[in-house]
Amino acid sequence: MAHTVSSECVACGACVDTCPVGAITMEDKAVVDAASCVDCGACEGVCPTGAIQAE
Repeated sequence: MAHTVSSECVACGACVDTCPVGAITMEDKAVVDAASCVDCGACEGVCPTGAIQAE
């Protein structure tokens, strides 16, 4: 399972810098590549708005 990003994302980039496998890129908001995500949860912990959740 990958993590999803809700509309609460403010594109701060904290999750991009935290992801140990580089599975997150920034477009209008953060985008998680489900094929690369290892479900470590690091992104959830650093998101200041709680926009990232496990599916």
